[in-house]
Amino acid sequence: GQPDTTCHAFVGETVVLPCNTPPPGELVFSESWLYWQIDKKIVHFFHKGQDSLKSQDERFRGRTSLFFDQMKSGNLSLKISNVQLLDSAEYTCIYKQDEGHQTKKYKVKLSVSAPPMTEKASFTSEQSQISSRSSTEAPRLTMLLLSLHLLITLGVWHL
Repeated sequence: GQPDTTCHAFVGETVVLPCNTPPPGELVFSESWLYWQIDKKIVHFFHKGQDSLKSQDERFRGRTSLFFDQMKSGNLSLKISNVQLLDSAEYTCIYKQDEGHQTKKYKVKLSVSAPPMTEKASFTSEQSQISSRSSTEAPRLTMLLLSLHLLITLGVWHL
Protein backbone atom coordinates (compact mmCIF):
# COMPACT_ATOMS: atom_id res chain seq x y z
CA GLY A 1 0.00 0.00 0.00
CA GLN A 2 0.86 3.69 -0.08
CA PRO A 3 2.88 5.23 2.78
CA ASP A 4 0.89 7.32 5.25
CA THR A 5 3.56 10.05 5.13
CA THR A 6 6.66 10.95 3.15
CA CYS A 7 9.64 12.71 4.78
CA HIS A 8 12.59 14.36 3.05
CA ALA A 9 16.09 14.93 4.46
CA PHE A 10 19.59 15.76 3.29
CA VAL A 11 22.62 13.57 4.05
CA GLY A 12 23.99 14.34 7.53
CA GLU A 13 20.75 15.84 8.87
CA THR A 14 18.54 14.54 11.66
CA VAL A 15 15.04 13.50 10.61
CA VAL A 16 11.93 12.59 12.60
CA LEU A 17 9.69 9.90 11.12
CA PRO A 18 6.21 10.63 12.50
CA CYS A 19 4.07 7.95 14.08
CA ASN A 20 1.23 8.85 16.41
CA THR A 21 -1.44 6.71 17.94
CA PRO A 22 -4.45 8.20 19.67
CA PRO A 23 -4.02 6.77 23.17
CA PRO A 24 -6.93 4.93 24.77
CA GLY A 25 -6.23 6.78 28.02
CA GLU A 26 -2.52 6.39 28.75
CA LEU A 27 -0.38 3.90 26.86
CA VAL A 28 0.93 1.13 29.11
CA PHE A 29 4.51 0.46 28.12
CA SER A 30 5.19 -2.44 30.44
CA GLU A 31 2.97 -4.55 28.19
CA SER A 32 3.64 -3.06 24.76
CA TRP A 33 5.90 -3.48 21.72
CA LEU A 34 7.01 -0.83 19.26
CA TYR A 35 8.92 -1.83 16.14
CA TRP A 36 10.34 0.49 13.52
CA GLN A 37 11.47 -1.59 10.57
CA ILE A 38 12.33 -1.69 6.86
CA ASP A 39 10.95 -4.93 5.45
CA LYS A 40 12.25 -7.40 8.05
CA LYS A 41 15.21 -5.26 9.17
CA ILE A 42 14.78 -3.82 12.65
CA VAL A 43 15.60 -0.13 12.77
CA HIS A 44 14.45 0.38 16.41
CA PHE A 45 12.68 -1.89 18.90
CA PHE A 46 11.06 -0.77 22.15
CA HIS A 47 9.70 -3.46 24.46
CA LYS A 48 8.36 -3.53 28.03
CA GLY A 49 9.15 0.13 28.68
CA GLN A 50 12.68 0.26 27.26
CA ASP A 51 14.78 0.13 24.11
CA SER A 52 15.81 -3.37 23.11
CA LEU A 53 18.43 -2.86 20.43
CA LYS A 54 20.27 -6.22 20.30
CA SER A 55 18.51 -7.15 17.05
CA GLN A 56 18.84 -3.63 15.56
CA ASP A 57 20.25 -3.45 12.03
CA GLU A 58 23.91 -2.43 12.28
CA ARG A 59 23.55 0.55 9.92
CA PHE A 60 21.33 2.28 12.49
CA ARG A 61 23.45 1.58 15.61
CA GLY A 62 23.67 4.71 17.76
CA ARG A 63 21.62 6.80 15.34
CA THR A 64 18.00 6.16 16.40
CA SER A 65 15.96 7.33 19.37
CA LEU A 66 12.37 7.71 20.53
CA PHE A 67 10.69 10.58 22.38
CA PHE A 68 10.29 8.84 25.76
CA ASP A 69 8.73 11.90 27.43
CA GLN A 70 6.00 12.08 24.76
CA MET A 71 5.29 8.38 24.22
CA LYS A 72 2.59 8.11 26.89
CA SER A 73 0.54 10.66 24.97
CA GLY A 74 0.87 8.67 21.74
CA ASN A 75 4.00 10.06 20.05
CA LEU A 76 5.83 6.98 18.73
CA SER A 77 7.94 8.94 16.22
CA LEU A 78 11.50 7.85 15.46
CA LYS A 79 14.44 10.23 15.32
CA ILE A 80 17.32 9.22 13.02
CA SER A 81 20.51 11.28 13.23
CA ASN A 82 23.24 11.66 10.61
CA VAL A 83 20.94 10.47 7.82
CA GLN A 84 22.65 8.63 4.94
CA LEU A 85 21.59 8.04 1.31
CA LEU A 86 21.12 4.35 2.14
CA ASP A 87 18.47 5.31 4.73
CA SER A 88 16.02 6.09 1.89
CA ALA A 89 13.31 3.47 2.31
CA GLU A 90 9.79 2.81 3.45
CA TYR A 91 9.72 2.44 7.23
CA THR A 92 6.92 0.74 9.14
CA CYS A 93 5.97 1.75 12.66
CA ILE A 94 4.28 -1.23 14.33
CA TYR A 95 2.71 -0.75 17.75
CA LYS A 96 1.02 -3.45 19.79
CA GLN A 97 -0.24 -3.03 23.32
CA ASP A 98 -0.63 -6.42 25.09
CA GLU A 99 -2.63 -9.33 23.70
CA GLY A 100 -6.13 -7.84 23.78
CA HIS A 101 -5.41 -4.85 21.54
CA GLN A 102 -5.05 -4.82 17.79
CA THR A 103 -1.73 -4.06 16.15
CA LYS A 104 -1.41 -0.58 14.66
CA LYS A 105 0.78 -0.02 11.59
CA TYR A 106 1.92 3.22 9.96
CA LYS A 107 4.12 3.50 6.90
CA VAL A 108 6.54 6.39 6.46
CA LYS A 109 8.62 6.85 3.32
CA LEU A 110 11.99 8.54 3.81
CA SER A 111 13.63 10.15 0.82
CA VAL A 112 17.26 11.24 1.39
CA SER A 113 19.16 13.50 -1.02
CA ALA A 114 22.73 14.69 -1.23
CA PRO A 115 23.18 18.15 0.34
CA PRO A 116 22.82 21.08 -2.07
CA MET A 117 26.13 22.56 -3.31
CA THR A 118 26.15 25.85 -1.42
CA GLU A 119 29.02 25.16 0.98
CA LYS A 120 31.59 27.21 -0.99
CA ALA A 121 29.28 30.24 -1.18
CA SER A 122 28.49 30.22 2.53
CA PHE A 123 32.20 29.78 3.36
CA THR A 124 33.29 32.88 1.43
CA SER A 125 30.55 35.08 2.89
CA GLU A 126 31.51 33.82 6.36
CA GLN A 127 35.14 34.70 5.67
CA SER A 128 34.32 38.25 4.56
CA GLN A 129 32.16 38.75 7.66
CA ILE A 130 35.07 37.72 9.85
CA SER A 131 37.58 40.01 8.13
CA SER A 132 35.20 43.02 8.16
CA ARG A 133 34.40 42.41 11.83
CA SER A 134 38.06 42.17 12.85
CA SER A 135 39.02 45.33 10.89
CA THR A 136 36.52 47.42 12.90
CA GLU A 137 37.75 45.95 16.17
CA ALA A 138 41.46 46.45 15.41
CA PRO A 139 41.56 50.26 16.04
CA ARG A 140 39.69 49.80 19.34
CA LEU A 141 42.24 47.24 20.48
CA THR A 142 45.13 49.55 19.53
CA MET A 143 43.55 52.42 21.50
CA LEU A 144 43.01 50.16 24.49
CA LEU A 145 46.64 49.01 24.51
CA LEU A 146 47.86 52.61 24.07
CA SER A 147 45.67 53.81 26.96
CA LEU A 148 46.91 50.97 29.15
CA HIS A 149 50.53 51.82 28.26
CA LEU A 150 49.95 55.52 29.14
CA LEU A 151 48.29 54.61 32.46
CA ILE A 152 51.20 52.38 33.44
CA THR A 153 53.78 54.99 32.38
CA LEU A 154 51.97 57.75 34.29
CA GLY A 155 51.58 55.45 37.30
CA VAL A 156 55.33 54.68 37.36
CA TRP A 157 56.16 58.41 36.87
CA HIS A 158 53.85 59.31 39.72
CA LEU A 159 55.88 57.13 42.10
